[in-house]
Parts: sequence; C-alpha cells; structure tokens
Amino acid sequence: MEDFAEYILNEDDYIQKMIIAYYMSEKTGIFFNKSIILRTQIAKMFLDYASLDVDENEVLTAMLLCNCKKVDNSQKLGKLETYAKDGAEYLAVLGFGKKFCKICEGLNRYSSTDKREKESDILELVDQFAGLILRREEREAFTPQEALIILKERNLKNINNRYLEDFILFVNAMETIYIKDATEVPVLRKLAFLCEREHSTKSYISALQNRYAEEIDKLIGKNIKKQSKELFSMDGKKERNNIVTTAVNKAKTKRKTVQTVHRYTRVIQKSNANKALFSQEVADRVMNHKSVYKIEN
Repeated sequence: MEDFAEYILNEDDYIQKMIIAYYMSEKTGIFFNKSIILRTQIAKMFLDYASLDVDENEVLTAMLLCNCKKVDNSQKLGKLETYAKDGAEYLAVLGFGKKFCKICEGLNRYSSTDKREKESDILELVDQFAGLILRREEREAFTPQEALIILKERNLKNINNRYLEDFILFVNAMETIYIKDATEVPVLRKLAFLCEREHSTKSYISALQNRYAEEIDKLIGKNIKKQSKELFSMDGKKERNNIVTTAVNKAKTKRKTVQTVHRYTRVIQKSNANKALFSQEVADRVMNHKSVYKIEN
C-alpha cells in the first residue's frame, strides 16, 4: 500500500484531500481543526484568482499539514517558535520530500533556511490572514480589510513576502463577491462565519463539499471574466494596445512567480495597492485590537 505522502499528494480533489487529512488527524492526533479547513479554502481561492507560478496540489496539501505539530496554546507551552520545524520533521517521517517539508517549515520565519521557498510565502499570508478574521478568546474577529492593514503594517512590515501585493488585490476582489443564503455576505466573511458556526471539522468540510465550494469557484471565475471584459472594452484600440504592451514588458522584467491570469488588469491596479487602506484613526484602532466586527448569517 502506498504511504500517506504519496496517497494525499496523488489525490487531485482538494475537498478529498481535506477528508484524508481529517481522518489522518483522528488516527494520529496531529493538530487539525476547522481553521485549517478555512485556511485551505482561502489558499485555493487565492491560487485560482491569481494563478501564481506554483504547484497548486503541493501548496494545498502543505496548507492542510503545515500546522500538524501546532498546539492550542503554543505561546504558553513554548512551541510558537518550533512547531513549524517540528511539523516539517514529522512530515519527513511520513514520506514527504525535502522540498515539501521545507515549504511547510517556512510557514513562519523562526527557522533559518538557506533559501526560502516561494510556496512558503503563500502559506504565511493565508495562515496569518485566516487567523485574524477568526474570533479569539481575547478579541473579536477582524474584518478582511482590517486584517490586511495588520498584515501590511505590523505582521509583515519590513518583511519581503513576494505575494503580499497579489494577496491584497485578491482580498479586495473577494469583498465584492457575495454568497446569498438568508442574506448576502462577502465570501471571505461567510467562510469565517461558517468556520465558527459549524460544530465540527467534519461538518465544515461537508458544508463546503455540498454547498459552497462549487459556487465559490463559479463566482471567482465570473469575477475574473468581468475584469477582463472591462479592461478590453476600453475605448480606443491604440490606448488598449499601449496598456497591454506596457503590461507585457513589465511582466517580462518581473519574477515569474508574480504572474496572474489577469496580469494586465493587475499591472494597472497595482499602483493602488500601496495606498493607505484606512485613515490614520481607523489604522490606530485596528492596530490596537479594538475591532468589534461581528458577522451575520
């Protein structure tokens, strides 16, 4: 029988990957809860939206397993600085390759590695962002926009994460995509709400599988198509050609790791990514953890 690493990596469907990891956690006791499902779903959406130059299968598998040695109170138990490294070592025992384990170890920046894997930057962004939009005992959940300002101005300030700008654009786009149940709610907020509402990890996976995953895929596809249509409906063939030519030239000079399926739109919009997301007053409130955000069903 194939080992666990080969088994989960050979599974193409990310929902089935979640189920495999869930039953693995039940058998071994590794850390695996509803927040891991939220993180993996957001990672899947980010990869679909931005079309980054990475192996989606590898990234989603890593997102499911990189927290495997995390504990609920890592700071108290002194595990905050070691759980990613411990997890990578454990995954190596399960048969995962050196690169995969290095990607998982790069979840945070406590381990010193020779060269940081680009996939680790995706894990870092999604892991921290998802943690911020979930409620904790000591604070309410932050909105996605509040979480972005904390990522950019505190958590990742003076840190080179190659996908931060892409992630900001992704979150902003997702705030315009709504899922309709009893009310219409932006997709990221709905996913965070489901994470808190569902009574178990298994039921959260089931909700995604039976109701939300397919709809989210369609909504993201429509959003990308809409952006492309708006771009190419601009008046004036000359103006359009100039924009495309400029975007292509810029793309050639950039690392391949920042290419996206909507890269022409992104080149135009990216100049907006460095603008302040909030007024100084709002930024101060967010940075001081005074969020009172609550989501409705």
